[in-house]
Amino acid sequence: MVAPLPQSVLFCCDHNAVRSPMAEAIMKKFYGTGTYVQSAGVKADMEIDGFSIAVCQEIDVELSRHRSRSFDQMEDWGDDLGSFDLIVALSPASQRRALELTRFCHLEIAYWPIMDPTGLGETREAKLASYRDARDQIIARLLDRWGDPTVLT
Repeated sequence: MVAPLPQSVLFCCDHNAVRSPMAEAIMKKFYGTGTYVQSAGVKADMEIDGFSIAVCQEIDVELSRHRSRSFDQMEDWGDDLGSFDLIVALSPASQRRALELTRFCHLEIAYWPIMDPTGLGETREAKLASYRDARDQIIARLLDRWGDPTVLT
């Protein structure tokens, strides 16, 4: 049984450069603007990954304008993590950080163990295959939780 869409979701991973931006952008594409969707990383020390951009372009999802940000930057900019209905951690480090930052908040933190494709594959095509696998894991989790896309893709 699929869950109703929450009003707000924060996806998080280690650097906000691969998995969490993909999850953010794909969720927006699949379910529209009825849910406020953002992403963050434990650190924001990397730009959006070019392979992430490429594999999302394959499914008509735009990532090239994404700017990485960390949990600390979100707080510095006035974003309250406790105001999200759901935080989806895509890596163990981001799950620990999200739990630490929201220990006094009443919100759901879900853990989706999505493979980190960085560093996998020797050739460009092998690297793209790893990134596609991570993208497809995210899509499967989205569909499992919230069902078929509500926006025509």
